[in-house]
Amino acid sequence: MTIVVSMKVTDGIVLAADSAASFFDSHATPVKIYNNANKVFNLVKVWPIGAMVYGSGGIGTASVETLTKDLRLRFRDQNDADYGLNRNAYTIQEVAIKARKFFFEETYLHAFNPPPTDFFMGYRVCGYSAGTALPEIWEFLIAGLRCDPPYLIQAQNDFGARWAGENEALDRLLLGGSSILHNVLTDRGIDAPTARAIYSDLINKAGAPLALPAMPIQDAIDVARFLVETAGKFARYGLRPETIGGPTEIAAITKHEGFKWVARKHYYAADLNRESDHD
Repeated sequence: MTIVVSMKVTDGIVLAADSAASFFDSHATPVKIYNNANKVFNLVKVWPIGAMVYGSGGIGTASVETLTKDLRLRFRDQNDADYGLNRNAYTIQEVAIKARKFFFEETYLHAFNPPPTDFFMGYRVCGYSAGTALPEIWEFLIAGLRCDPPYLIQAQNDFGARWAGENEALDRLLLGGSSILHNVLTDRGIDAPTARAIYSDLINKAGAPLALPAMPIQDAIDVARFLVETAGKFARYGLRPETIGGPTEIAAITKHEGFKWVARKHYYAADLNRESDHD
C-alpha cells in the first residue's frame, strides 16, 4: 500500500509519497513490508514533468521505477515516432497517453497472459504543457483487464491537494469523514443517491482545505510533507499493519525551474559516485 499526494498551486505542483512496499498473501494479508520503494519520478530531466505511482509497484519482473526510466529515454529520443516528445509542443495529456500505452499496451499485456484480475496500479502525470502558464494533472489506472484512457485530475485552473492509495487518514482530516460513511448510511436503509448527497454535504461543510492557490511553493512543499507523514503516523499507531512508512520523498515542479528534488533517498552515497549521471 502507499500514500501519494499532489499539491497544486499557481506556482507549481508538489509531488510527495511514502516509501513503503507491501507484499500480500492470497488472503490479502500483508506478509512483508519494505520501506525503500521509489514512487516519485522525473519523466524528462530538466523539463517540468513528473509522475507518481500507487498500488502495484511493478509489472512482471520490472519495477515501475525501472520502467519509468526506460520510458524517459524514449521520451527524450526525438527520432522515436511513438514516444518522442517535442519540447516546444508537447502536452501533459499527450505524456499521459504515451505513458499509458507504454505501461499497459507494451508492458502489462506482454508481461501477463492472461492479466491478473486483482492487479491495480495508478499512474499520475503532473506538470506543464509546453508554453502554458499553469500546470495540470492527468492519471490512468490499470485494473485487471481494464485500462481506460487517461483522465484529468486537475485542470490548469483547479488547485489544492489530491491524494491516492491508502486514503483513510487524509479523507478524515481533509474531507471531514471516513470514506465508509456512504456504506454506513446505506446499511441503515438510506438509499444510495441520498447517501451520496449526505456525504457530499459533509465534505462541503466539514472539509478542511489546507491550501490557497497563491500559496508559495515552499509552503505547498510543507503541506505535502505534513499530509504524507500524517498518513504514515496514522498507519504506524493504528492497530493494523504499517503499510505506509519509510522516508518521505518530495519533488516540486515549477514553470521555470522544472522538476527539482526536495527530499530523496539514495542507496548510494553521491560523493562516492560523482561519475554517475544521477538525477
